[in-house]
Amino acid sequence: MAILAGSKAPGFKTTDQDGNPVQLSDFTGKKVVLYFYPKDQTPGCTAEACSLRDNYKALKKAGYEVLGISSDDEKSHRKFIAKENLPFRLLADTDKSVHHLFGTWVEKSMYGRKYMGTARVTFVIDEKGIIAEVIEKVDTKNHADQILGKSAPVIKSAKRKPAKKALKKVSKKAFVKAVKKK
Repeated sequence: MAILAGSKAPGFKTTDQDGNPVQLSDFTGKKVVLYFYPKDQTPGCTAEACSLRDNYKALKKAGYEVLGISSDDEKSHRKFIAKENLPFRLLADTDKSVHHLFGTWVEKSMYGRKYMGTARVTFVIDEKGIIAEVIEKVDTKNHADQILGKSAPVIKSAKRKPAKKALKKVSKKAFVKAVKKK
């Protein structure tokens, strides 16, 4: 990675999911978790976002502001936030200018084909704008644990079952019996 822990975080300006301008200087005096992820509503990115969502109160209690950033547009971010009930802002970097500042727009390879894409990296920035930690090996399902440390109580994201499957397991007879009790 181009940016190391201990260096000053590059200033940037972009927009959030609602088109509101966001710049790093808006968070002076606050700790920031700035996590770069490849794409909205993909399995790994959803697991990462849900780990942060499920532990958002603990992150806030520890003094962190959480900002996710990808090259997806604002509309895509709004859908992702609505579908996964995310309590934090997602930043749109469609021109990849912030990615370039942080060195997260990199060459990747899949099945021998090379392409450019987002490196999944999290920068933990302190109150003075200094990068306190760079997490390059992100554990998407336990990302909040990586940020908060092993000592903090972290909620593991549970797998959701579709409502239809849950309803099929209740027999009609059991349902009628339960309704009659009320």
